[in-house]
Amino acid sequence: MNETQPNLTPQEIVLAEPRGFCAGVDRAIEIVEKALQKFGRPIYVRHEIVHNTYVVNDLKSKGAIFIEALDDVPPGATLVFSAHGVSKAIQEDARARGFRIFDATCPLVTKVHVEVAKLHKEGYEFIMIGHKGHPEVEGTMGQLDHGIHLVEDAADVAHVSPAQTKKLAVVTQTTLSVDDAAQIVAAVKARFPQVREPKQQDICYATQNRQDAIKIMSPQVDLMIVVGSPTSSNSNRLAELARKLGVDSYMVDSADELQAQWLEGRQRVGLTAGASAPEILVKQVIDRIKALGAVSVRKMDGIEETIKFPLPKGLKV
Repeated sequence: MNETQPNLTPQEIVLAEPRGFCAGVDRAIEIVEKALQKFGRPIYVRHEIVHNTYVVNDLKSKGAIFIEALDDVPPGATLVFSAHGVSKAIQEDARARGFRIFDATCPLVTKVHVEVAKLHKEGYEFIMIGHKGHPEVEGTMGQLDHGIHLVEDAADVAHVSPAQTKKLAVVTQTTLSVDDAAQIVAAVKARFPQVREPKQQDICYATQNRQDAIKIMSPQVDLMIVVGSPTSSNSNRLAELARKLGVDSYMVDSADELQAQWLEGRQRVGLTAGASAPEILVKQVIDRIKALGAVSVRKMDGIEETIKFPLPKGLKV
């Protein structure tokens, strides 16, 4: 009788490639660590340096103090801006207070800020595609004091009221779903045919690569586990994408959150990690799935990411 019973434990873990840390996250974490080495603890960081619980707690243990308000930073302290970027007002306030400042904004986010400033001088207004309240969105919209309008979905486009439509440009949050962003851009173009699209897609290379890996992996697995914190936009998009492709998907902040019943009756478990999730968490999840019965791990073929961003002046070795 037992021979006809379905196997209730997974047989194989399929690892996405690429997964985990991107160049912007690597750089941001390294900026905090180098600042701690050079100037000693504490180092103040405005907002979570990246959206990952493990990373933030690790840096706290080394002497980083995470704050939201500049009033919480003492005079003369060293301050790091998070990878998500900050508004012009916060930059100016921090400089006026005389802090030693290191900007860990991802260079791909900075590229969007530079484009916004350039086109604003040429008289453009902007439609920003992104999630309300996300620090990257607040940072990008905060590059201007007027003329930038947030849309979260295609339905929002109908309610945008720019002062003029002759010079209108679209910018997007870098960690969005490629497909969702394209759908909203299409809605913007339908309403404002003359709108200027970004020179290059604002979706960052790492977000794109991790989503492409999900698309390739989804037909091969019965379940998708995404390692990432609930606050991580790009991790949430990975889990959403897998679900859209018909695969049950769960996001875990650590191996402890993995539930055995998710794996029942699943032969192959896909495993990936958002761009702010460290590889140590992936290894712990692999160990947990193996403990629940998986016998092999197979790494997918995928793009090898070799991009590295330089550190700011004052921290270079």
